[in-house]
Amino acid sequence: MHYTCPLCKTENKIDADFNIVEYVCRSCSNLIDISKNTSTKVVKKPIESVVLEVGQKGIINEVEYSVAGIIIRKYGSDIFWREYYLKDYKGNNAFLSESDGHWVFLKSIHKEDVKRKSWNSLVVEFNLLNYRRYETTECHIHSAAGFFEDALDFGLSTYKEYVNGTQMISEEKSNGETQYFFGQHISKYKVKKAFKIQNLPNYTGIGIVQPYYVNVKQMINIFCVAALLICLLQLYVYTTRTNYPVFEQKIKFEDVKNKEMVSKSFTLSGGSAPLKVKVYSGVDNSWANVQLSLVNESTNEIVYTSKDIEQYHGVEGGESWSEGNTTEEFNLCGVSSGKYHFLISAERQEPLFSNDSSSASVSEGGVTITKDPSGFINVVNSNTQESVSFGDLKTLENDQSSFGSLIRKTFEGKNLDSLLNVKPLPATPEPATDTNSVDIKATWLPVSFWNFSIVLILMTVLVIGCYWGRHLFNVSKWKNSSNSPYPQS
Repeated sequence: MHYTCPLCKTENKIDADFNIVEYVCRSCSNLIDISKNTSTKVVKKPIESVVLEVGQKGIINEVEYSVAGIIIRKYGSDIFWREYYLKDYKGNNAFLSESDGHWVFLKSIHKEDVKRKSWNSLVVEFNLLNYRRYETTECHIHSAAGFFEDALDFGLSTYKEYVNGTQMISEEKSNGETQYFFGQHISKYKVKKAFKIQNLPNYTGIGIVQPYYVNVKQMINIFCVAALLICLLQLYVYTTRTNYPVFEQKIKFEDVKNKEMVSKSFTLSGGSAPLKVKVYSGVDNSWANVQLSLVNESTNEIVYTSKDIEQYHGVEGGESWSEGNTTEEFNLCGVSSGKYHFLISAERQEPLFSNDSSSASVSEGGVTITKDPSGFINVVNSNTQESVSFGDLKTLENDQSSFGSLIRKTFEGKNLDSLLNVKPLPATPEPATDTNSVDIKATWLPVSFWNFSIVLILMTVLVIGCYWGRHLFNVSKWKNSSNSPYPQS
């Protein structure tokens, strides 16, 4: 449809089919009465934060609407809100109301569907829901644009708004008539997408039907399902977990020196969990190192770790001190079920020498010579407390140092080889002791209820926090209402 302004001859078009009574000329802003084709008055152009244009199309809830008219209403001296009159292709009405960046989508409803509890009640009922009166507002039309099927009333209009969560009932008394509208909050992003708008007014404050930031009921439903799944998972882990030591062995350092030992296999069953490893060696003012590789026999995946065991002590300045420990513990995290074995290697700080009972020694003139079964020669000058080690007796006899001269002078004419003739002992395994071995113990950790409990506690705290936050949100929403259901401080 198109109309030509009788004053400025500007053509005004709209792609909609409904009975138009008045329109505002887009050029000269005269309000034209269609029946008389004359101007009834000049109205202001709507410019205060208007983001839609007359004739603009958009899809809301799968229905295409055209913007038929725009009205800006004014309350007091400086409070404005915008009303966009919409028409679908069947000529049905809908409205978009925007105030302080908050949007409401409204449709007309029959007066008979709105029930009052009493003539002065603050509550009305619609579709079995109660709506509490938020405020009564008196306003007038400040500016307008577009096409209208009813004559605009520039006199004082009275609005009563009744609210229930994100829904509202709007009662408008204008020109001696009362109309009712049912409105719901609509996201500004949905409006932006529907009409393909680049920019929208920013939020200010809290809208009277603005939803809380979190859907608490939906969150509770999700948390309940999550809690049930967590409980079932915890039950599964608890009933399938093998909760006992899976590997324990004492290993001599000499058996794994410069090589790896393959341990016996062990099986882990149940859900993934840490494997706790404890290593012990009786180090004393020395150190030891243990290297472990956990091998999954099904996938050949290897987890490598290395741990130092150190223990030192002494006396300094008359005070005893100590540091380190003979025991170290660590976890291999996230080990899944399956069949495993360890690859083990270890080493320790070797002692300087050993006073083996099978060693031979000879003393004369304050000089002591000791030969151990391996052939090493150790010479000690008891007068000076100096000591020197030689790889064999021949090296000692050929030594040209002062030590060699002292020995030749002291044992002149004596056959050191016969004096220190020690037959090698047969090779017998050295018994494993705390100092020459390391104890390794691996434990498949028992089920921990800590993570299970902390998740449930956090979920509960979050729900309580959201309930409290929603209460504060609603208190803030109703603070500008004279009919607030919340005590006002």
